[in-house]
Amino acid sequence: MAKKYLSNIKKIKFEGKKSKNPFAFKFYDPDEKINGKKMKDHLRFAVAYWHSFRGEGGDPFGSATIDRPWEKFSDEIDKAKERMDAAFELFDILGMPYFCFHDRDIAPEGDTLALTNKNLDIIVKHIKEHMKTSKTKLLWDTANLFSNPRFMHGAATSPDADVFAYAAAQVKKALEVGKELGAENYVFWGGREGYETLLNTDMKLELDSLARFLHMACDYAKKIKFNAQFLIEPKPHEPTKHQYDFDSATVIGFLKSYDLMDKFKLNIEANHATLARHTFHHDLRVARINGVLGSIDANQGDLLLGWDTDQFPSNIYWTTLAMYEVIKNGGLGRGGLNFDAKVRRGSFEIDDLVYAHISGMDSFAKAYKVANSLIKGGEIDKFVKERYASYSKGIGKSIVSGKEGFASLEKYALSKGEPKKKSGRQELLETIFNRYLFE
Repeated sequence: MAKKYLSNIKKIKFEGKKSKNPFAFKFYDPDEKINGKKMKDHLRFAVAYWHSFRGEGGDPFGSATIDRPWEKFSDEIDKAKERMDAAFELFDILGMPYFCFHDRDIAPEGDTLALTNKNLDIIVKHIKEHMKTSKTKLLWDTANLFSNPRFMHGAATSPDADVFAYAAAQVKKALEVGKELGAENYVFWGGREGYETLLNTDMKLELDSLARFLHMACDYAKKIKFNAQFLIEPKPHEPTKHQYDFDSATVIGFLKSYDLMDKFKLNIEANHATLARHTFHHDLRVARINGVLGSIDANQGDLLLGWDTDQFPSNIYWTTLAMYEVIKNGGLGRGGLNFDAKVRRGSFEIDDLVYAHISGMDSFAKAYKVANSLIKGGEIDKFVKERYASYSKGIGKSIVSGKEGFASLEKYALSKGEPKKKSGRQELLETIFNRYLFE
């Protein structure tokens, strides 16, 4: 199909770090093999449809600044089709392996749920036509259970059972769409699953309801043989004051409490982690060591601002620490790196959308190479192993094996005397990290 919207931009190719061509990859060579696997298969990049093709550049202090040509159509279905045509043009230009969407991103809501589903079916059919010739696949889909006023008090956690039922019907359809389009994952994001004040909240009922909802989703996916990996995306607040999926640790506790641990993994977003006052790699580490690191929403926040800015990732230090966790995880499996990021309000031209994705893809490609070298070098791992060596012998080994109690440890401590202090060598380790980063 001939390009209609991005015809002035050729397919982005790898030209190496010395290239000054803004429409070229400097570090991301999709076919470069590392550890016997192509870079594109390690990173599994995806475009977030909602930011890249529904974002308008508005904020609480100003109206939209982004005026895309495909938004000129008056008929909503025609507009949705044109928007999707433009999206597949971008996917082709970037060589993007995947994309992701919410159901309401791709098709307009109608006056009834039945009409909304009909609209969705029309656009899904249009997507399938593109997929016949495109190499881009669906990494994951999800349901928007937060924008419509009906969800003002939550969806699965709503105090109104009718809203719960409506949300269930919407997710049922989204699961069917995911299966039809071959989605490899399905994401549950809390949206408004949280509270503004505990004065009007039955927290126990709401958490129970959320668990019931997720079990129902698992049951229906099994019924229709939709074998996607299920993901939950943590976020501490926004749009509610407190979200029930606050961070990785909170979600893991919830999954364990409600017998869902074997049914879900986590989709970690960088900006959500920093909103929870964690680092990105902290939440990745918590998910990894608990065996539930499934996928990543790749962005970054502005640490000087207190909200979800969803910027394209360019901080190599942070992306390297993230890739360190991914490699230690054995990769992302069926997950990927979805650019849940939006161009800045002043970056309103179509070219800016391409520049942004190139920057993000290069940032993670460079990070992957650095993290891979860091792990192969073994200096960090060696130090950590030596730091905890006391647990592999003597009293430490006995503690780990469960042979000791407070009484026996008191006896040991009285006979041993004051423990010797040992340095954590943080500054040395940061120097080692920087050496790999800048070599």
